[in-house]
Amino acid sequence: MTAPPAWLTVLTTTDSEEKAHELAQGAVEGRLAACAQISAPVTSVYRWQNAIESSQEWQVLFKTAAERYEELEEYLQGAHDYDTPEIIAIPVIRGSARYLGWVTAETAPAATL
Repeated sequence: MTAPPAWLTVLTTTDSEEKAHELAQGAVEGRLAACAQISAPVTSVYRWQNAIESSQEWQVLFKTAAERYEELEEYLQGAHDYDTPEIIAIPVIRGSARYLGWVTAETAPAATL
């Protein structure tokens, strides 16, 4: 049996660069993510309400400690304006010890600092 991952990359998308920056800024300010990377527009093709849709979106990747996931998801659900926002957590299996230590430190709840 393997231990659960200690770190995650959490993905979401939104329909404007401004909204992507707002989501990223709020998560980092709240220490829910150590950093957030915003990717240039991507084209998403998906089924929504019985129709095939295509739209331009911005991806945001959040780097966080697994113990902060629930709070990050709650923040994204509340701050996002999509009815059903994409929120996917991808486990970080390995990484630089210095980088992952930084992620852990930057996502520590304020009460533990």
